[in-house]
Amino acid sequence: MPSSRLLTFYARLVFVCLILAVTAADAAVPIPQPPAIKARAYVLIDFQTGRVLAQDKGDVQMEPASITKLMTGYAVFRAIKEKRLSPTDSVTISEHAWKAEGSRTFAQVGTQIPVDVLIKGMIVQSGNDATIALAEKVGGTEDGFVQMMNHYAEELGLKNSHFNDSSGLPGPTHYMSAHDIATLSRVIIRDFPEDYKLYSLREFSYGGIKQQNRNGLLARDPTVDGIKTGHTETAGYCLASSAKRGNTRLISVVLGTDSFKAREDASAALLNFGFTFYETVKAKGKDEVVLKPEVYKGETDRVTLVPANDVYVTVGRGAGAQLKTTATVKEPVIAPIKAGQALGELVVSDGKDVVARVPLVAQVAVPEGGWWTRMVDGISLWMK
Repeated sequence: MPSSRLLTFYARLVFVCLILAVTAADAAVPIPQPPAIKARAYVLIDFQTGRVLAQDKGDVQMEPASITKLMTGYAVFRAIKEKRLSPTDSVTISEHAWKAEGSRTFAQVGTQIPVDVLIKGMIVQSGNDATIALAEKVGGTEDGFVQMMNHYAEELGLKNSHFNDSSGLPGPTHYMSAHDIATLSRVIIRDFPEDYKLYSLREFSYGGIKQQNRNGLLARDPTVDGIKTGHTETAGYCLASSAKRGNTRLISVVLGTDSFKAREDASAALLNFGFTFYETVKAKGKDEVVLKPEVYKGETDRVTLVPANDVYVTVGRGAGAQLKTTATVKEPVIAPIKAGQALGELVVSDGKDVVARVPLVAQVAVPEGGWWTRMVDGISLWMK
């Protein structure tokens, strides 16, 4: 019969093995170098957090070709949202739009076409005539619209973007960076979710002519639902794409590849790399109670603090269990307190680096208390 000392040894050995097994199960997947991409520039970001997962020359100014139309689309969607434009408005095709170079939807001069039809022509067919017609409708002239495009680029923090036209013709001062394109794509997906659905349309018909979306990833990968192609002789073949798998959405941008297939293969490789080795994790919900610090001079003696918004982080796959949160409060907390007032901060780390910082705000208001409460708490504060 085994001795009690031997049984104790076996028990400890089993305990250590269990700890090692749990640790191994929770360990993050090792992340290799990104795939070799044959492009002049590329970037891969997470949609929820904006974290860059892979890039090469991501902030270098380059010709975007028809990916320019993402900014045109943003300006048009914004005009609709702000009630300056309606999808049912008719647009008269000008001679300038009719004479557009490059891709066209074959809109005839003088004809009237609804805004929603022109939007599809711009997105699916990448029609320069449809794009210019929309620009003239929103901006009065294409030049006026281009000024709006550059204003929005500055407003959105696109530091490596400048536009000379609405459709993406080559020009020495017409450029975007891969990172700016990914950022703009993220804004469109976030702010205009219904309009973004148009980027997944596989074909568009107008005037009896059926035309296919040039984004071949829509057919290759069912998780891909956008976003825009581009090509000129000088810019090469370009593609901004987005896909959602599970709770994670990624955005990839490749610029300056040498063929249709090359831009699709490069984009697919980046997306697969991201989904294989990274995941988006919700660290805290905006309604989760984090702290209840003491309140001075208030009707109540505590205030409930919650994150200002849902807290998402991008981590290596399997590393979500290693996240740590730290909450701090700017003391003392003194009434009156407004609902939504920032009173502290929630910091999320992955064990090595800070991956998110979010304000902690009051969930409900705390009015001032009566004169007695204010007097007593005032003395307490004076004595602290």
